[in-house]
Amino acid sequence: MAVTKTTVISVRVPPDIKAALTAAAQAERRSLATMVEVMVLDYCRTRSIPLNPVDMAAAAETAVPSRKKQNTSRKT
Repeated sequence: MAVTKTTVISVRVPPDIKAALTAAAQAERRSLATMVEVMVLDYCRTRSIPLNPVDMAAAAETAVPSRKKQNTSRKT
């Protein structure tokens, strides 16, 4: 099994949401980080959001039109 690098993400949530997440993590005997990961994966799977990096890149390209840089210089 290949080892993949992880990345850091920081979010702010109200205290009651953190308490709910902590309770869910304890009930599942998981860390907060692992519980968030499980929840995100479940959310994506139930809504057919691609999890494969190649699929995600393709979905991102079709979801948001590419923005070309506009030339802001003025000719005088």
